[in-house]
Amino acid sequence: MPTVLRIGNMRFHFYSDEYNEPPDIHIEPPDGECKFWLVPIRLSKNNGIKPHDVRIIEKHIFENDKYLIEKYYEFHNISNIN
Repeated sequence: MPTVLRIGNMRFHFYSDEYNEPPDIHIEPPDGECKFWLVPIRLSKNNGIKPHDVRIIEKHIFENDKYLIEKYYEFHNISNIN
């Protein structure tokens, strides 16, 4: 689970065993965890995070989408065709 980004108390990371899924990012603030698909950006799962905080996380993902996608492909050793 490499951490690829930290913003405030939020940790953005990947899991290494999700090869059968589209690119995604997991986010862990202190009160739970959520997962967003990266292409297109949308919430996949939420476990305990308030809707307002999910929207803040989503904003951070949109602001860092190119970086997160690049790191996802780099970590999983996949060529980005886009």
